[in-house]
Amino acid sequence: MIRLVVVDDQELVRDGFALILDSQDDMQVVGTAANGVDAIGVCRATLPDVALMDVRMPGLDGLQATRRVLQESPATKVLVLTTFDNDELVVGALQVGASGFLLKDTPRASLIASVRAVAEGEVMLDATVMAALVATHLGPAHRRNHETEIARMTPRERDVLRCVANGLSNAEIASALHISETTVKTHVARLLSKWSARDRVRLVVLAHEAGLVS
Repeated sequence: MIRLVVVDDQELVRDGFALILDSQDDMQVVGTAANGVDAIGVCRATLPDVALMDVRMPGLDGLQATRRVLQESPATKVLVLTTFDNDELVVGALQVGASGFLLKDTPRASLIASVRAVAEGEVMLDATVMAALVATHLGPAHRRNHETEIARMTPRERDVLRCVANGLSNAEIASALHISETTVKTHVARLLSKWSARDRVRLVVLAHEAGLVS
């Protein structure tokens, strides 16, 4: 059972997401919150597997709340919800440890699948948002020298890294490269170690910084 907390200052959005997710056989919404301060308290009390966090809220925003939640409960995964009207907040949330982001108008099926993927340790990067973030924050002007890390990779690991950086799930990578999901997980684990990355989100950033993804 995936235990969830839904945080959003808009009641209709918060209750709508909670209703959709709680109706799934493998999910249970254990708490909701309307602001960052309450989100920290609810997550502290319930220790959810996944917290859906609105990035823009009055008072304590989603970035600060995400940082506090992960400091107190490192095992919790945070999935940022956004309308993408402030990309710097989204980038900031990813930098403090969020496991991905989704647009608030994402289809029901995508929302459910994304929560399951994040709970299993994958990263969710909406393609539209990722493209804009790359253009603004991770484009050619932000390239960095990662020659050492690149040299450590095998050709197959390079293929897997490109797929991760393009937002593909383990299953999609396995299908694209004609390998098993277990093999994909092994490659991802090795990449995390070789790049000293804390999670798949950081791998995406590093891959773009290194110019490995166009």
